[in-house]
Amino acid sequence: MPSAALDRTLAALADPHRRRVVELLRERPRRAGELALAAGLTAPAMSRHLRTLRESGLVEETSPAFDTRVRVYQLRPEPMVHLLRWLEESERMWTAQLAAFKAHLEAPG
Repeated sequence: MPSAALDRTLAALADPHRRRVVELLRERPRRAGELALAAGLTAPAMSRHLRTLRESGLVEETSPAFDTRVRVYQLRPEPMVHLLRWLEESERMWTAQLAAFKAHLEAPG
């Protein structure tokens, strides 16, 4: 994942309201009004959070054919897959570092 895309993902997830939206969308796609109600936010506040999540690529917006005024949001898996890979690489590095440190401490001296 390019650094700028990872930065956008992490910045979007830094806010607890946006993390709550991601948790809600893990269950199923939802309308903006449903998300606002479940998160305890006003419609304008939810709109700002959804815009940030869209710009980061974490969510996508669709409209049902019967009413284009309705906006339905769902998660996009790609940013989370890239974030998971980055976290796994970080974990491997730290595991190796800690193992080397442990070996150093336990070495007969």
